[in-house]
Amino acid sequence: MILSILTSSIFINIYLAVIILILYCKWRFTYWQNKKVPGPKPRLILGNSQNPFARASTPYEHVKHIYDQMKAQKHDFCGIYVFTQPSYMPINPEYVKDIMLKDFSNFVDRGMYYNEKTDPLSVHLLSLGGQRWKNLRAKLTPTFTSGKMKTMFGTLINCGNQMVESMRKLSEKPLDIKDVCACYTTDVIGSCAFGLDCNSFAESESEFRKFGKKAFAISAQNVARIVFCSSFGNLAKKLGVRLIDPDVSEFFINIVNATLKYRQENKIERNDFLQLLIGLKENNELTTEEVAAQAFIFFLAGFETSSTTMSSCLLELAQNQDIQDKVREEVVQIFSKNDGKLMYDSLMDMKYLGHTIAETLRLYPTIPLIQRQCTTDYTIRNTDIRLEKGTRVLLPTYALHRDPEYYPDPNKFDPDRFNDEAKSKRHPFVYLPFGEGPRVCIGERFGLMQVKIGLAMLLKDYKFVINPKTKLPVEFDKNGFLLSVKGSIWLDAIKL
Repeated sequence: MILSILTSSIFINIYLAVIILILYCKWRFTYWQNKKVPGPKPRLILGNSQNPFARASTPYEHVKHIYDQMKAQKHDFCGIYVFTQPSYMPINPEYVKDIMLKDFSNFVDRGMYYNEKTDPLSVHLLSLGGQRWKNLRAKLTPTFTSGKMKTMFGTLINCGNQMVESMRKLSEKPLDIKDVCACYTTDVIGSCAFGLDCNSFAESESEFRKFGKKAFAISAQNVARIVFCSSFGNLAKKLGVRLIDPDVSEFFINIVNATLKYRQENKIERNDFLQLLIGLKENNELTTEEVAAQAFIFFLAGFETSSTTMSSCLLELAQNQDIQDKVREEVVQIFSKNDGKLMYDSLMDMKYLGHTIAETLRLYPTIPLIQRQCTTDYTIRNTDIRLEKGTRVLLPTYALHRDPEYYPDPNKFDPDRFNDEAKSKRHPFVYLPFGEGPRVCIGERFGLMQVKIGLAMLLKDYKFVINPKTKLPVEFDKNGFLLSVKGSIWLDAIKL
């Protein structure tokens, strides 16, 4: 009898909870309708999101579907629901420009989660907002000037030489070009951000590679944690939720501490990013934890994004031999002018290689969705619609990059889209691989230098062709937060 009563009580409570959840969702999903903002019809609980555990496509391809649908209906913007959270999405590039540049003061923050107490590595330039972001950005900006890039150039060349040396043996069989590029960028970032000689080509299972991969690992638990923190940030902070695995955090903090101690005790200085951070610490402008957090995000932002860009570029060049030949001709000519060496100033002369990288970033933008947060109430141009403080803003980079209005035959790989004439005819805010405006990626110059050096050194000596093990057309990884080709990219490298 008692058991029966308890069971009935549990079912009643579950039933009431479900009813409350349904009513909450129905109320929540009237938000954009009440503001008379157009948008696709939301689904119960999911809103306009896909089921994160059973996705039919990547999140950015899903957003592109919404973008195409809304644009076909002649809308300049729309309102969508990321689960139950309302999000504003501009479609017209002029409205994108408003968010990123013209009215930037209303959208300074990214709205990213961080937890200073339990997750110190999460407190970095990418996640901070408001005055803290402004102050840190001002401190770090001088570390990415052309002069500072020039001092790190030699380190990148050394890493490139290690890659070329390793290619002698690696090219004897089909290459997983994603792995080759990842080893190169690991060496570059490990050296410049942490002062380590990783030598990834000789030690593919080094501790640095191991924890680097772990930092990017995607699991159902990680996805659930990210969704929870992005939707209920204040509650997550009170509960002490961490986004970064404790083992990963401990590893990178220990590396920074050990390197700081070693350099101080031995009076060693290097031309790298960490040395610049050490200078800020010595001037009491950064704490040890803040140094570690900036070095960590430099690794995250520079390792995966650059290796993905390089491997995606080589994938396209392997399918377009005429373009590959044209790039190689330019590269060989530049090397010949400098007695077979690559000089910092000569990178600027590789214009067609630059166009090729730009076209790669159009088709494969590593950050396919850019997030902002409304920091003050804001009225959308040419309307009386007000976005409330705290509203999430999604900028659809991938959708803009593959919009046929701006890029005819958008799935075709064509570097000439980025010559001066073509660029002058196109709206500047339909190409956003590094973002735009005051929050444009601070490491853009470094990232492009890293990619350019790596590609130039490979293409000078090798011709790349598609290996039959590569599935075409490629698919994107549905579970990654960065845009990445699913699985390995197998190429044959023919020594020239």
